[in-house]
Amino acid sequence: MRLYHSPTTPFGRKVVVALQETGQAADVEIVAAIGGPLDPGSLPVAQNPLGKIPALERDDGPALYDSRVICRYLDARAGGRLYPPEPRLWEVLTLEATADGILDAAILMLYESRLRPEERRYEAWTEAQWAKIARALDSLETRWIDHLGGPIDMGQIAAACALSYLDFRHGQRDWRSGRPRLAAWHEGFARRASMVATEPQG
Repeated sequence: MRLYHSPTTPFGRKVVVALQETGQAADVEIVAAIGGPLDPGSLPVAQNPLGKIPALERDDGPALYDSRVICRYLDARAGGRLYPPEPRLWEVLTLEATADGILDAAILMLYESRLRPEERRYEAWTEAQWAKIARALDSLETRWIDHLGGPIDMGQIAAACALSYLDFRHGQRDWRSGRPRLAAWHEGFARRASMVATEPQG
């Protein structure tokens, strides 16, 4: 299998962490893919018509895309380690969706500052994206903190990758302020070998 991926994409990082946590890293070749909304560059548009990464090319079927689809596929392939049976499954999927929503908003903030001409940037829109992130972070600190402390699952991986991305791209926002339990959890989870090996560069 071939995974189209960039070291700076948090959605791709989720997949690579899942590969490592399920012992499948040696089964997948990482193919570098670079591009963006204005120029697809080397993004895998043949594998994913949306031109987004990650995308997983398989020998026995069509390419899979969207990190949640890929992670679910890889976990099933490994015997279901990261997506537990019901009823906990619904908790895991909701936590993963919450983390992915944080990433969606964080990436839109980055695009606003990097891709839009300065005179056309809309600060209120950017702050509205951060407000979404802040609400989700507060939920992780309260609603989800016990789940985060439980057995490892894909929701935890997604949350850790989202928090690390905030450090990587929006460190000045100080997401840890007022969220001591979430900060402590992330500090410990970030020391996992799979997280250390996939720290974003660039």
